[in-house]
Amino acid sequence: MSRGWARAALIGYRWFGAGLYPLLGPYLAIRAAKGKEERGRRKERYGLSDIDRPAGPLVWFHAASVGETTAVVPLIREVRRRGISVVLTTGTVTSAGVARERLGDTVIHQYVPLDLKPAVSRFLNHWMPDLAIIAESEIWPMTILELGVRRTPQVLVNGRLSDRSFARWSKRPSLADALFENLSHVIAQSDLDAERFLALGARPVSVSGNLKVDTTAPPWDADELARLQAQIGDRPTWAAISTYEGEDEIAAAVHRALKPRHKQLSILVPRHPDRADAVEAMLVARGLTVVRRSSGDAIDASTDVFLGDTIGEMGLYLNLTKVVFVGKSLKGGGGQNPLEPAMLGCSVLAGENVDNFRESYAKLITNGGARFVRDGEMLAKSVHFLLSNPQARQAMAEGGEKTLRDMRGALKATIRALEPYINPLTVKARLLPRENENTENRAGGQW
Repeated sequence: MSRGWARAALIGYRWFGAGLYPLLGPYLAIRAAKGKEERGRRKERYGLSDIDRPAGPLVWFHAASVGETTAVVPLIREVRRRGISVVLTTGTVTSAGVARERLGDTVIHQYVPLDLKPAVSRFLNHWMPDLAIIAESEIWPMTILELGVRRTPQVLVNGRLSDRSFARWSKRPSLADALFENLSHVIAQSDLDAERFLALGARPVSVSGNLKVDTTAPPWDADELARLQAQIGDRPTWAAISTYEGEDEIAAAVHRALKPRHKQLSILVPRHPDRADAVEAMLVARGLTVVRRSSGDAIDASTDVFLGDTIGEMGLYLNLTKVVFVGKSLKGGGGQNPLEPAMLGCSVLAGENVDNFRESYAKLITNGGARFVRDGEMLAKSVHFLLSNPQARQAMAEGGEKTLRDMRGALKATIRALEPYINPLTVKARLLPRENENTENRAGGQW
Protein backbone atom coordinates (compact mmCIF):
# COMPACT_ATOMS: atom_id res chain seq x y z
CA MET A 1 0.00 0.00 0.00
CA SER A 2 1.51 3.35 -1.06
CA ARG A 3 1.59 6.48 1.05
CA GLY A 4 -0.87 8.14 -1.37
CA TRP A 5 -3.24 5.19 -1.03
CA ALA A 6 -3.06 5.48 2.74
CA ARG A 7 -4.04 9.17 2.56
CA ALA A 8 -6.92 8.30 0.26
CA ALA A 9 -8.07 5.58 2.67
CA LEU A 10 -8.08 8.03 5.58
CA ILE A 11 -10.01 10.60 3.53
CA GLY A 12 -12.49 7.86 2.66
CA TYR A 13 -12.79 6.98 6.35
CA ARG A 14 -13.56 10.62 7.12
CA TRP A 15 -16.29 10.85 4.47
CA PHE A 16 -17.73 7.47 5.43
CA GLY A 17 -18.02 8.74 8.99
CA ALA A 18 -19.70 11.93 7.78
CA GLY A 19 -22.28 9.79 5.99
CA LEU A 20 -22.96 7.82 9.16
CA TYR A 21 -23.31 10.90 11.35
CA PRO A 22 -27.06 11.42 10.76
CA LEU A 23 -27.70 7.80 11.80
CA LEU A 24 -26.04 8.12 15.20
CA GLY A 25 -29.24 9.08 17.03
CA PRO A 26 -31.03 5.75 16.47
CA TYR A 27 -27.80 3.82 17.05
CA LEU A 28 -27.17 5.46 20.43
CA ALA A 29 -30.84 5.12 21.39
CA ILE A 30 -30.65 1.35 20.79
CA ARG A 31 -27.49 1.15 22.91
CA ALA A 32 -29.15 3.15 25.67
CA ALA A 33 -32.14 0.79 25.62
CA LYS A 34 -29.73 -2.10 26.16
CA GLY A 35 -28.06 -0.33 29.09
CA LYS A 36 -24.87 0.33 27.11
CA GLU A 37 -25.25 4.12 27.19
CA GLU A 38 -26.41 6.54 29.87
CA ARG A 39 -29.53 8.10 28.39
CA GLY A 40 -28.92 11.54 29.82
CA ARG A 41 -25.34 11.69 28.57
CA ARG A 42 -25.61 10.52 24.99
CA LYS A 43 -24.70 13.96 23.69
CA GLU A 44 -21.17 13.45 25.02
CA ARG A 45 -20.74 10.93 22.21
CA TYR A 46 -21.17 13.90 19.85
CA GLY A 47 -18.40 15.79 21.65
CA LEU A 48 -20.85 18.04 23.52
CA SER A 49 -20.50 18.93 27.20
CA ASP A 50 -22.24 21.12 29.79
CA ILE A 51 -19.03 21.41 31.81
CA ASP A 52 -16.67 24.35 31.27
CA ARG A 53 -13.02 23.70 30.58
CA PRO A 54 -10.99 24.43 33.73
CA ALA A 55 -8.39 27.17 33.60
CA GLY A 56 -4.75 26.19 33.22
CA PRO A 57 -3.14 23.07 31.75
CA LEU A 58 -5.30 20.03 31.08
CA VAL A 59 -4.49 16.42 30.18
CA TRP A 60 -6.95 14.20 28.37
CA PHE A 61 -6.80 10.55 29.43
CA HIS A 62 -8.72 7.95 27.43
CA ALA A 63 -9.35 4.44 28.75
CA ALA A 64 -11.80 2.32 26.78
CA SER A 65 -13.05 -0.14 29.36
CA VAL A 66 -12.66 -1.36 32.93
CA GLY A 67 -9.16 -2.82 32.67
CA GLU A 68 -7.69 0.23 30.95
CA THR A 69 -9.41 2.58 33.39
CA THR A 70 -8.02 0.72 36.38
CA ALA A 71 -4.54 0.73 34.84
CA VAL A 72 -4.35 4.51 34.37
CA VAL A 73 -5.79 5.51 37.77
CA PRO A 74 -2.30 5.80 39.40
CA LEU A 75 -1.08 7.91 36.45
CA ILE A 76 -4.08 10.19 36.74
CA ARG A 77 -3.44 10.64 40.46
CA GLU A 78 0.17 11.60 39.70
CA VAL A 79 -0.95 14.22 37.17
CA ARG A 80 -3.55 15.62 39.56
CA ARG A 81 -0.94 15.74 42.35
CA ARG A 82 0.96 18.20 40.18
CA GLY A 83 -2.01 20.54 39.98
CA ILE A 84 -2.94 19.66 36.40
CA SER A 85 -6.61 19.19 35.47
CA VAL A 86 -7.72 15.92 33.91
CA VAL A 87 -10.62 15.02 31.67
CA LEU A 88 -11.04 11.26 31.53
CA THR A 89 -13.04 9.59 28.77
CA THR A 90 -14.22 6.00 28.83
CA GLY A 91 -16.26 3.95 26.41
CA THR A 92 -18.55 1.89 28.62
CA VAL A 93 -21.01 2.43 31.45
CA THR A 94 -19.08 -0.11 33.53
CA SER A 95 -15.78 1.74 33.18
CA ALA A 96 -17.50 5.02 34.04
CA GLY A 97 -18.61 3.40 37.29
CA VAL A 98 -15.05 2.29 38.05
CA ALA A 99 -13.75 5.80 37.36
CA ARG A 100 -16.38 7.29 39.67
CA GLU A 101 -15.53 4.81 42.42
CA ARG A 102 -11.76 5.23 42.27
CA LEU A 103 -11.33 8.89 41.29
CA GLY A 104 -14.51 10.57 42.49
CA ASP A 105 -14.72 14.27 41.63
CA THR A 106 -10.96 14.75 41.22
CA VAL A 107 -11.38 14.42 37.46
CA ILE A 108 -13.93 15.42 34.85
CA HIS A 109 -15.46 12.32 33.33
CA GLN A 110 -16.93 12.29 29.83
CA TYR A 111 -17.93 9.51 27.47
CA VAL A 112 -15.50 9.34 24.58
CA PRO A 113 -16.75 11.01 21.39
CA LEU A 114 -17.42 8.71 18.46
CA ASP A 115 -14.49 8.60 16.06
CA LEU A 116 -16.15 10.89 13.51
CA LYS A 117 -14.72 14.28 12.57
CA PRO A 118 -17.63 16.47 13.76
CA ALA A 119 -17.72 14.77 17.18
CA VAL A 120 -13.94 14.63 17.67
CA SER A 121 -13.42 18.23 16.50
CA ARG A 122 -16.17 19.50 18.81
CA PHE A 123 -14.63 17.63 21.75
CA LEU A 124 -11.12 18.92 21.08
CA ASN A 125 -12.29 22.49 20.42
CA HIS A 126 -14.05 22.51 23.78
CA TRP A 127 -11.45 20.86 26.00
CA MET A 128 -8.27 21.98 24.18
CA PRO A 129 -6.05 19.39 25.90
CA ASP A 130 -2.37 20.15 26.27
CA LEU A 131 -1.55 16.42 26.21
CA ALA A 132 -3.48 13.29 25.28
CA ILE A 133 -2.65 10.00 27.05
CA ILE A 134 -4.30 6.94 25.54
CA ALA A 135 -4.34 3.53 27.22
CA GLU A 136 -3.29 0.22 25.67
CA SER A 137 -4.57 -0.34 22.12
CA GLU A 138 -7.07 2.41 21.38
CA ILE A 139 -6.15 3.35 17.81
CA TRP A 140 -8.91 5.63 16.51
CA PRO A 141 -7.86 7.14 13.14
CA MET A 142 -9.90 10.35 13.22
CA THR A 143 -8.97 11.13 16.82
CA ILE A 144 -5.28 10.56 16.15
CA LEU A 145 -5.35 12.70 13.00
CA GLU A 146 -7.28 15.56 14.61
CA LEU A 147 -4.85 15.64 17.54
CA GLY A 148 -2.01 15.60 15.01
CA VAL A 149 -3.46 18.58 13.12
CA ARG A 150 -3.60 20.51 16.41
CA ARG A 151 -0.02 19.47 17.23
CA THR A 152 -1.21 18.08 20.54
CA PRO A 153 1.28 15.55 21.94
CA GLN A 154 -0.33 12.13 22.21
CA VAL A 155 1.25 9.27 24.15
CA LEU A 156 0.11 5.65 24.15
CA VAL A 157 0.71 4.11 27.59
CA ASN A 158 0.62 0.44 28.57
CA GLY A 159 0.63 -0.14 24.82
CA ARG A 160 -0.04 -3.57 23.43
CA LEU A 161 -0.80 -5.11 20.05
CA SER A 162 -2.46 -8.52 19.90
CA ASP A 163 -1.46 -11.05 17.26
CA ARG A 164 -4.63 -10.26 15.32
CA SER A 165 -4.20 -6.48 15.46
CA PHE A 166 -0.54 -6.66 14.47
CA ALA A 167 -1.33 -8.94 11.52
CA ARG A 168 -4.10 -6.58 10.39
CA TRP A 169 -1.92 -3.46 10.57
CA SER A 170 1.02 -5.27 8.95
CA LYS A 171 -1.07 -5.79 5.83
CA ARG A 172 -1.46 -2.01 5.55
CA PRO A 173 1.99 -0.64 6.46
CA SER A 174 1.52 2.78 4.82
CA LEU A 175 -1.78 3.29 6.60
CA ALA A 176 -0.21 2.25 9.91
CA ASP A 177 2.72 4.60 9.33
CA ALA A 178 0.38 7.50 8.48
CA LEU A 179 -1.36 7.04 11.83
CA PHE A 180 1.46 5.98 14.16
CA GLU A 181 3.73 8.81 13.06
CA ASN A 182 1.33 11.13 14.91
CA LEU A 183 2.10 9.48 18.25
CA SER A 184 4.69 11.39 20.24
CA HIS A 185 5.68 8.31 22.24
CA VAL A 186 4.58 4.72 22.69
CA ILE A 187 5.23 3.19 26.12
CA ALA A 188 4.74 -0.53 25.54
CA GLN A 189 3.92 -3.32 27.98
CA SER A 190 6.56 -5.75 26.72
CA ASP A 191 9.54 -6.11 24.39
CA LEU A 192 7.33 -7.93 21.88
CA ASP A 193 4.78 -5.11 21.88
CA ALA A 194 7.58 -2.57 21.46
CA GLU A 195 8.99 -4.45 18.46
CA ARG A 196 5.54 -4.50 16.86
CA PHE A 197 4.95 -0.77 17.33
CA LEU A 198 8.38 -0.03 15.89
CA ALA A 199 7.66 -2.24 12.89
CA LEU A 200 4.50 -0.23 12.24
CA GLY A 201 6.32 3.11 12.25
CA ALA A 202 5.91 4.39 15.82
CA ARG A 203 8.84 6.44 17.16
CA PRO A 204 10.04 6.62 19.90
CA VAL A 205 9.03 3.43 21.68
CA SER A 206 10.01 2.40 25.21
CA VAL A 207 9.04 -0.49 27.49
CA SER A 208 7.50 -0.04 30.93
CA GLY A 209 5.95 -3.38 31.84
CA ASN A 210 2.24 -3.79 32.60
CA LEU A 211 0.62 -0.94 34.54
CA LYS A 212 -2.08 -3.31 35.77
CA VAL A 213 0.47 -4.90 38.10
CA ASP A 214 1.08 -1.60 39.88
CA THR A 215 -2.59 -0.94 40.62
CA THR A 216 -4.20 -1.76 43.93
CA ALA A 217 -6.53 -4.71 44.37
CA PRO A 218 -10.18 -3.97 43.54
CA PRO A 219 -11.95 -2.52 46.60
CA TRP A 220 -14.77 -4.13 48.55
CA ASP A 221 -17.21 -3.32 51.33
CA ALA A 222 -16.00 -5.11 54.46
CA ASP A 223 -19.45 -5.19 56.06
CA GLU A 224 -21.03 -6.71 52.96
CA LEU A 225 -18.23 -9.26 52.72
CA ALA A 226 -18.77 -10.35 56.32
CA ARG A 227 -22.53 -10.60 55.76
CA LEU A 228 -22.16 -12.78 52.66
CA GLN A 229 -19.49 -14.96 54.27
CA ALA A 230 -21.85 -15.60 57.18
CA GLN A 231 -24.57 -16.68 54.74
CA ILE A 232 -22.21 -19.01 52.86
CA GLY A 233 -20.82 -20.53 56.03
CA ASP A 234 -18.47 -23.49 55.58
CA ARG A 235 -19.48 -24.30 52.02
CA PRO A 236 -16.58 -24.40 49.55
CA THR A 237 -16.72 -21.82 46.76
CA TRP A 238 -15.27 -21.20 43.34
CA ALA A 239 -15.85 -18.35 40.89
CA ALA A 240 -16.06 -17.89 37.14
CA ILE A 241 -15.44 -14.19 36.46
CA SER A 242 -15.50 -11.98 33.35
CA THR A 243 -17.29 -14.72 31.44
CA TYR A 244 -18.46 -14.43 27.85
CA GLU A 245 -21.28 -16.18 26.05
CA GLY A 246 -20.68 -19.93 26.11
CA GLU A 247 -18.58 -19.80 29.27
CA ASP A 248 -21.63 -19.33 31.51
CA GLU A 249 -22.93 -22.68 30.25
CA ILE A 250 -19.53 -24.23 30.97
CA ALA A 251 -19.66 -22.86 34.53
CA ALA A 252 -23.14 -24.33 34.99
CA ALA A 253 -21.90 -27.73 33.80
CA VAL A 254 -18.93 -27.55 36.19
CA HIS A 255 -21.28 -26.81 39.07
CA ARG A 256 -23.55 -29.76 38.26
CA ALA A 257 -20.56 -32.09 37.93
CA LEU A 258 -19.06 -31.11 41.30
CA LYS A 259 -22.20 -30.62 43.39
CA PRO A 260 -22.63 -34.27 44.50
CA ARG A 261 -19.10 -34.27 45.92
CA HIS A 262 -18.57 -30.74 47.24
CA LYS A 263 -22.00 -29.13 47.78
CA GLN A 264 -20.22 -25.96 46.67
CA LEU A 265 -21.50 -22.46 45.95
CA SER A 266 -20.55 -21.28 42.47
CA ILE A 267 -20.04 -17.55 41.95
CA LEU A 268 -20.67 -16.43 38.38
CA VAL A 269 -19.76 -12.89 37.26
CA PRO A 270 -20.50 -12.18 33.57
CA ARG A 271 -18.18 -9.67 31.89
CA HIS A 272 -21.20 -7.58 30.89
CA PRO A 273 -23.84 -7.25 33.65
CA ASP A 274 -26.55 -6.50 31.06
CA ARG A 275 -26.46 -10.22 30.17
CA ALA A 276 -27.54 -11.19 33.69
CA ASP A 277 -31.19 -11.83 32.78
CA ALA A 278 -30.22 -14.24 30.03
CA VAL A 279 -27.63 -15.96 32.22
CA GLU A 280 -30.12 -16.39 35.06
CA ALA A 281 -32.71 -17.86 32.68
CA MET A 282 -30.12 -20.34 31.40
CA LEU A 283 -29.16 -21.40 34.92
CA VAL A 284 -32.76 -21.84 36.04
CA ALA A 285 -33.54 -23.86 32.90
CA ARG A 286 -30.76 -26.23 33.99
CA GLY A 287 -32.40 -26.74 37.36
CA LEU A 288 -30.09 -24.50 39.37
CA THR A 289 -31.15 -22.16 42.17
CA VAL A 290 -29.84 -18.63 41.64
CA VAL A 291 -29.42 -15.62 43.93
CA ARG A 292 -28.58 -12.37 42.16
CA ARG A 293 -26.39 -9.89 43.97
CA SER A 294 -28.63 -7.01 42.87
CA SER A 295 -31.70 -8.64 44.42
CA GLY A 296 -30.38 -8.44 47.98
CA ASP A 297 -31.77 -11.92 48.64
CA ALA A 298 -29.88 -14.08 51.13
CA ILE A 299 -27.71 -17.02 50.08
CA ASP A 300 -28.74 -20.24 51.82
CA ALA A 301 -27.88 -23.94 51.68
CA SER A 302 -30.11 -24.43 48.62
CA THR A 303 -28.40 -21.73 46.54
CA ASP A 304 -26.39 -23.17 43.66
CA VAL A 305 -25.15 -20.00 41.99
CA PHE A 306 -24.49 -16.50 43.31
CA LEU A 307 -24.84 -14.33 40.19
CA GLY A 308 -22.69 -11.20 40.31
CA ASP A 309 -24.69 -8.73 38.25
CA THR A 310 -23.40 -5.47 39.75
CA ILE A 311 -20.74 -3.00 38.65
CA GLY A 312 -17.62 -2.23 40.68
CA GLU A 313 -17.80 -5.16 43.11
CA MET A 314 -15.18 -7.53 41.70
CA GLY A 315 -13.19 -7.17 44.92
CA LEU A 316 -16.19 -8.44 46.87
CA TYR A 317 -16.70 -11.47 44.62
CA LEU A 318 -13.01 -12.40 44.64
CA ASN A 319 -12.84 -12.23 48.43
CA LEU A 320 -15.57 -14.88 48.66
CA THR A 321 -13.36 -17.58 47.13
CA LYS A 322 -9.81 -18.80 46.52
CA VAL A 323 -10.43 -20.64 43.22
CA VAL A 324 -11.12 -18.50 40.15
CA PHE A 325 -11.65 -19.20 36.45
CA VAL A 326 -10.97 -16.06 34.38
CA GLY A 327 -13.16 -15.84 31.30
CA LYS A 328 -12.92 -14.86 27.65
CA SER A 329 -10.32 -17.61 27.49
CA LEU A 330 -12.37 -20.68 26.51
CA LYS A 331 -14.89 -18.71 24.45
CA GLY A 332 -14.50 -15.28 22.89
CA GLY A 333 -10.71 -15.32 22.94
CA GLY A 334 -8.12 -12.80 24.09
CA GLY A 335 -8.52 -13.37 27.81
CA GLN A 336 -9.15 -11.04 30.74
CA ASN A 337 -6.87 -9.69 33.45
CA PRO A 338 -5.63 -12.51 35.77
CA LEU A 339 -3.71 -10.13 38.03
CA GLU A 340 -6.65 -8.93 40.14
CA PRO A 341 -7.49 -12.44 41.43
CA ALA A 342 -3.77 -13.03 42.00
CA MET A 343 -3.64 -9.82 44.09
CA LEU A 344 -6.31 -11.28 46.37
CA GLY A 345 -4.60 -14.65 46.85
CA CYS A 346 -6.68 -16.70 44.41
CA SER A 347 -5.65 -19.73 42.37
CA VAL A 348 -6.13 -18.76 38.72
CA LEU A 349 -7.53 -21.05 36.02
CA ALA A 350 -8.09 -20.05 32.39
CA GLY A 351 -8.41 -21.35 28.87
CA GLU A 352 -5.44 -21.05 26.54
CA ASN A 353 -6.87 -18.20 24.41
CA VAL A 354 -5.29 -15.36 26.40
CA ASP A 355 -3.43 -13.44 23.70
CA ASN A 356 -4.22 -10.04 25.26
CA PHE A 357 -2.55 -11.05 28.54
CA ARG A 358 0.11 -13.39 27.20
CA GLU A 359 3.00 -12.10 29.32
CA SER A 360 1.02 -12.01 32.57
CA TYR A 361 -0.20 -15.57 32.13
CA ALA A 362 3.25 -16.81 31.08
CA LYS A 363 4.81 -15.46 34.26
CA LEU A 364 1.98 -16.69 36.46
CA ILE A 365 2.27 -20.20 35.02
CA THR A 366 6.06 -20.20 35.35
CA ASN A 367 5.69 -19.34 39.03
CA GLY A 368 2.86 -21.81 39.59
CA GLY A 369 0.21 -19.13 40.14
CA ALA A 370 -2.06 -20.14 37.24
CA ARG A 371 -3.01 -23.19 35.18
CA PHE A 372 -4.50 -23.54 31.71
CA VAL A 373 -7.50 -25.77 31.00
CA ARG A 374 -8.47 -27.07 27.55
CA ASP A 375 -12.22 -27.34 28.01
CA GLY A 376 -15.08 -27.57 30.48
CA GLU A 377 -14.23 -31.10 31.53
CA MET A 378 -10.67 -30.16 32.40
CA LEU A 379 -11.95 -27.08 34.23
CA ALA A 380 -14.23 -29.25 36.36
CA LYS A 381 -11.32 -31.57 37.23
CA SER A 382 -9.08 -28.61 38.11
CA VAL A 383 -11.71 -26.98 40.33
CA HIS A 384 -12.33 -30.34 42.03
CA PHE A 385 -8.59 -30.77 42.66
CA LEU A 386 -8.20 -27.29 44.15
CA LEU A 387 -11.30 -27.53 46.32
CA SER A 388 -9.95 -30.82 47.67
CA ASN A 389 -6.36 -29.63 48.24
CA PRO A 390 -5.80 -26.53 50.38
CA GLN A 391 -2.03 -26.97 50.09
CA ALA A 392 -2.26 -26.74 46.30
CA ARG A 393 -4.41 -23.59 46.58
CA GLN A 394 -1.87 -22.01 48.91
CA ALA A 395 1.02 -22.89 46.59
CA MET A 396 -0.76 -21.24 43.66
CA ALA A 397 -1.52 -18.15 45.75
CA GLU A 398 2.18 -17.88 46.65
CA GLY A 399 3.09 -18.26 42.98
CA GLY A 400 0.75 -15.36 42.18
CA GLU A 401 2.31 -13.19 44.87
CA LYS A 402 5.80 -13.89 43.51
CA THR A 403 4.67 -12.99 40.00
CA LEU A 404 3.27 -9.67 41.18
CA ARG A 405 6.49 -8.84 43.03
CA ASP A 406 8.59 -9.66 39.98
CA MET A 407 6.43 -7.64 37.57
CA ARG A 408 6.04 -4.42 39.56
CA GLY A 409 7.75 -1.21 38.44
CA ALA A 410 5.71 -0.24 35.38
CA LEU A 411 4.24 2.85 37.04
CA LYS A 412 7.64 4.39 37.81
CA ALA A 413 8.89 3.59 34.31
CA THR A 414 5.82 5.14 32.72
CA ILE A 415 6.02 8.32 34.80
CA ARG A 416 9.70 8.60 33.88
CA ALA A 417 8.87 8.33 30.17
CA LEU A 418 6.01 10.85 30.49
CA GLU A 419 8.12 13.41 32.35
CA PRO A 420 9.15 15.45 29.24
CA TYR A 421 5.46 15.93 28.42
CA ILE A 422 4.09 16.46 31.93
CA ASN A 423 6.86 18.58 33.46
CA PRO A 424 6.22 21.71 31.32
CA LEU A 425 2.54 21.50 32.30
CA THR A 426 3.53 21.16 35.96
CA VAL A 427 5.64 24.31 35.72
CA LYS A 428 2.78 26.14 34.02
CA ALA A 429 0.34 25.01 36.73
CA ARG A 430 2.67 26.28 39.45
CA LEU A 431 2.95 29.67 37.75
CA LEU A 432 -0.84 30.02 37.75
CA PRO A 433 -1.82 29.47 41.39
CA ARG A 434 -5.13 31.31 41.17
CA GLU A 435 -6.21 29.56 38.00
CA ASN A 436 -5.04 26.25 39.44
CA GLU A 437 -7.17 26.87 42.55
CA ASN A 438 -10.18 27.42 40.28
CA THR A 439 -9.33 24.24 38.44
CA GLU A 440 -9.41 22.30 41.70
CA ASN A 441 -12.82 23.72 42.52
CA ARG A 442 -14.31 23.24 39.08
CA ALA A 443 -12.95 19.83 38.19
CA GLY A 444 -15.91 17.87 39.54
CA GLY A 445 -17.10 15.28 37.03
CA GLN A 446 -20.55 14.82 35.58
CA TRP A 447 -21.78 11.43 36.72
